[in-house]
Amino acid sequence: QVQLVESGGGLVQAGGSLRLSCAASGRTFSGYAMGWFRQAPGKEREFVAAISRSRGFTYYADSVKGRGTISRDATKNTVYLQINSLKPEDTAVYYCAASSGAASSMRTMREGYWGQGTQVTVSS
Repeated sequence: QVQLVESGGGLVQAGGSLRLSCAASGRTFSGYAMGWFRQAPGKEREFVAAISRSRGFTYYADSVKGRGTISRDATKNTVYLQINSLKPEDTAVYYCAASSGAASSMRTMREGYWGQGTQVTVSS
């Protein structure tokens, strides 16, 4: 069992930046690929970014590629998502996820662990 707690969401003006954090507890953090997803009102949850267990391979959705950076700190059992040049369409609830599968497969992740989410609102 892995518990995930997101933080760092809030209201940001378009063009600004935000760094989300996800603190993991429970089973060994390094045993999981970690990722971020988001869900906007009226839309399905979508993949944002993922990072592999140890080598730090990263994967991004086209919507944040070039603007987003996912990273993980094993000493703090925490994964981060930084998004720059925020747009109103980035407004969503952002969820942290942990998967025992490959980070490259998190885009279509079905099983794993999820946090409760943190709201990000980007004003125009």
